[in-house]
Amino acid sequence: MSLAVEPVSLSVLPALNALLNAASAILMFVGWRRIRAKRRNAHRDAMLAAVATSMLFLASYLYYHFHVGTTRFAAQGLVRVVYFSILLTHTLLAALVPFLVGTTLYFALRERFDSHRRVARWTFPIWMYVSVTGVIIYVMLYQLYPPTA
Repeated sequence: MSLAVEPVSLSVLPALNALLNAASAILMFVGWRRIRAKRRNAHRDAMLAAVATSMLFLASYLYYHFHVGTTRFAAQGLVRVVYFSILLTHTLLAALVPFLVGTTLYFALRERFDSHRRVARWTFPIWMYVSVTGVIIYVMLYQLYPPTA
């Protein structure tokens, strides 16, 4: 009996990435609800889990695209305009997320909660948008209009 681990096929990574994006969005929402209920420790736990999930996503996303390159969107017409509009806003905002999350996390870990709240008011909706649109992009690109071979 061999204990060798088979390598994961690159083809499963887009679905895994979408799952990680969805998990991050859910954890952010849970964290937001918990802080609204004044459950600071529960909020911290959910948000740290969202950060960890997002970091796993980023590592997997970069690994996939390093090995596979760009995936072309196959559809034509109005759906193509919609897809690229979502992709453009997603990409531009995704470039901000690591800096916003890092800054928000920095203030929270140093218990500078006034600054944390001020930055989190921007971080939360942008990070949520990027996570949700990441799932939408996956569905459009790989499920509704899969690339042709």
